[in-house]
This record gives sequence, structure tokens and C-alpha cells, in this order.
Amino acid sequence: MNQPPRRRPSDATALAVDQSAGELATLASQRMETNLRWYRELSAEERSQVGLVAQEGIAQFIAWFHHHEGHTPSAISIFANAPQELSRSVNLRQTLDLVRTVVDVVEAQVESLAAPGDERLLRESALRFSREIAFAAAEVYAGAAEARGAWDARLEALVVDAVLRGEADESMQSRASALGWGEVADVTFVVGSTPRDRVGPGGPATAVDTLRRAVRRRGVEALAIVQRTRLIAILGGTREPVRVLDDVLDCFGEGPVVVGPTVPHLFAAGRSARAALSGLSAAPAWPASPRVLEADAVLPERALAGDGPARRALVDRVFRPLARASQASLLATATAYLECGGSLEATARMLFVHPNTVRYRVGRIAEVTGYDLATPREAWAVRVALALGRLDAAAPGRVPTSVPG
Repeated sequence: MNQPPRRRPSDATALAVDQSAGELATLASQRMETNLRWYRELSAEERSQVGLVAQEGIAQFIAWFHHHEGHTPSAISIFANAPQELSRSVNLRQTLDLVRTVVDVVEAQVESLAAPGDERLLRESALRFSREIAFAAAEVYAGAAEARGAWDARLEALVVDAVLRGEADESMQSRASALGWGEVADVTFVVGSTPRDRVGPGGPATAVDTLRRAVRRRGVEALAIVQRTRLIAILGGTREPVRVLDDVLDCFGEGPVVVGPTVPHLFAAGRSARAALSGLSAAPAWPASPRVLEADAVLPERALAGDGPARRALVDRVFRPLARASQASLLATATAYLECGGSLEATARMLFVHPNTVRYRVGRIAEVTGYDLATPREAWAVRVALALGRLDAAAPGRVPTSVPG
């Protein structure tokens, strides 16, 4: 059913509204100063810019009213002359505050502006204008948020890709700063599988958003991307990444979630990334590994898979300290203990010492290397480290630190 056409305002009302622009703008600024705390907290320059926006809103209302509401008012044009910085300072709620202020000012002046009989018409026009602007503003902000989200996601992907490539250059620094990561400390690279229900089209964005929100609820910053079937995250601002990941494991798919070493800042994260990715490749060699797996926990598997840094780490942590001349008895004890299957008595007989001496040396080995030979998993890591160390020591041109036991 068609609605009857709206009654046009009288010429006297239209003229009074036309001539009221300056007065209404002044009253709007005064009302904002009185009622809007966020407006009072702006700098003088920003308040002046907001005043220009309010003036444009009033000018649009007058033009809209003068043309008998024959077009849709534009929220974009209201902000057209405002600097870009202002659109970042004034959010959607504050924009609606501006609209309400303009409407309140017009409503307060209805009696003085409207000719007899036009009061209701002017008041209803102001309310319709506020509704149209509110919807238009919401659409503008939604579009801006979507564009900003897409841009941030692109920046995020470029930063993570730079970390993967080990390219900590000026462009990465600029992008990281734009994402608010310029000063984030205690950074850890994490990689696991993408949940199966989020591998298809549209799924990666959901997987990333879910992980990012879950991590940030725990007070930790996160950059995240999906790379084929892998869900990659860079956590910042925590020295306890394993504890955080224990709480958000549902965000990853099946299999291990590998954690690289924590580094001081994002620009050193390439080392953490290389360790985590190597750990993920080596993880199948340890079927009984925990779900959240630190890359250092699979140093032996990584070394066997050809990871040079893992190999050097094992040799430096285990073989070299034990092979020093002052620790020669520890190297011999570690070798014998492993060959004797962890038996104190058998090791003592092989070395012609008392079992208590072996027990003492095994304790010292744990202190020196960080590996406990009484634990099968750690004993195996030491066995691999000793083998790698002896291979290095026997390499042509290399002088052994001491005579291997």
C-alpha cells in the first residue's frame, strides 16, 4: 500500500532553516563541549576538525530538508573534508554522538525555526535524517573495518613470511611496527596442523581468527597464518609459551604443536622458526612425544634428519663439555654406562671403580650436560650426541678436544 506523499514545509520554515546554519553549528559545538567527554579530551586542532564535521552534518540536513528529503544523506561526504587522522580518532559510537547532538540542537530550535503548523514536520525530518546518517555511518565504518582487516591480514602474512625466510630487514620492521609489534618482547614461533574442518575455502581465516582471539584472551600477542595444512603462529609477550598453548590446543589440528625457542624480539624470530619447523618434521620419529613439543626436546631426531644447528647444539651441549681434559672421566663413564645398559655395577666393573663412583659421575654428567642418563629418553639423546661428537672429532683436519672414551 503506497504511503501518501509527505507534506512540504512552508517557504517561511525552509528559509528559516536555511538561514540557521551558523547558529546551529555554534550551538552544536557548545553542546558537544558540555555533554561529550571524549570531545573535551581531544586536542584543540582535533576539536576544530570535529566542529567542521558537525557543520557539514548540519549543512547536509539543511540541504536534505530544503529538497524535501528527496535523496539519501551521505555519511562519507560529512567526513570528506576531515583529515584521515580524524577518522582514526573518532569511532562509530562517537560519530553517532555527533549525529545525536545535531538532532538535539535542531529539535531544541524547532519552535523558533518552524512556522506555525510545521513544528512536527521539522522534528520528524530531523529524526529521519539521524536515522539515515546512522545507518550510512555504520555501513561506512563496517566497510572501513573490513578493508583494514584485509590490509592487516596482508601485513601479518608478509611479516610471518619474512620471519620464515629470515629476512629481518627494514621493510619487515616497518610492517611489524604498523601491526603494533615494533616493541613486543619474548617472541616464540609455533607451528602445528590446521584443523581439518578449516582447511577448505574460507577456513584458514577462521582458524587464524580463532587462534588469535584465544591467545589474546590470555594476555599474549599473536601473529598467525595458515600455510597449506600448517597453522603457524608467532606469540609475543610471554616467557611461558607452552603454558599458553596448553590452554588453546583446540585451535590446532591433530598431531604435535611444536614450539621454537623464545627469542628477545621479532627480528630474531627466524632462529625460533627454523627450530620449530625442523622439530615438526622430526616429530614423527618420537611417537610418544607430548602434544605440545618444544623443538629442543627433539634435538636427536632433528640431528638424524640432517638439521645442522641441531647437530651442533647436541655436540656443544653434551660432547664438548664431557670431552674436555678435566672431564675425561665423565666421558668415559657416560660411554661405559650407555654400553652397559644403565647398570651401575656393570659400569663399575668395566671402569674398575666402585659403583658409588659411577653413581656420583652420572650425577655430575647431568649437571654438566642437562641430560640424566638414568632416563631412557635422555640417555638416548646423549648416545646420539656422543656419536656425533666423535664423528666431528675424527673429521679430517679437526683436532679432538681430548681422546674419546
